[in-house]
Amino acid sequence: MIDSKQLLISLDKLTDGEKEEMIKLGFLTENNQLKEYVYPTIHSERPPIPKHSVHAPDIINEAYDYQKPSSFSRALRLDLGGHKVLLISGTASVNTQGKPEHIGDFKAQLWRTYRNITNLLEAEEMSWHDVVRTTNFLRDIERDYTEFNKIRTSFFQWLELDPLPASTGIQSRLCWETLLVEIEVIAICK
Repeated sequence: MIDSKQLLISLDKLTDGEKEEMIKLGFLTENNQLKEYVYPTIHSERPPIPKHSVHAPDIINEAYDYQKPSSFSRALRLDLGGHKVLLISGTASVNTQGKPEHIGDFKAQLWRTYRNITNLLEAEEMSWHDVVRTTNFLRDIERDYTEFNKIRTSFFQWLELDPLPASTGIQSRLCWETLLVEIEVIAICK
């Protein structure tokens, strides 16, 4: 069982609403004690799909290695009936130390983001030719979309992608002020 000292939240400083929801979730007892997690019985009959964490430590660090840890995997691989599905989390211009690269330079950040994603794909013996969908988050879509589309189109043409991945562009406030672009990717192969 996890010790409450390992949590990033203080059980002594919860709001009444937090306590109520955490009790209903089964996380806390009525007297604010952490409850032991009970693995769902449904999985004794139907195990969850095996998930494998994907790493590319030579190019990008793990999110939980940040000074303020983030709780997500860089990418997960799912093995589904002879097909490999790769779900790459929102990836940005971040280096092996978890620091942003190319602050203030949108175009350089986009290229670094593509390099990070390329390395995550290669970690699973995949390439951009296996990518079926991208979701592209731009801090300022009105300012940066034209350059984004020029670079994306050039990159995809260089890769000779045909057909192109399905794609969505979204203006979004990203997790750090210094980040100007972040991309999520879904790739599938046999």
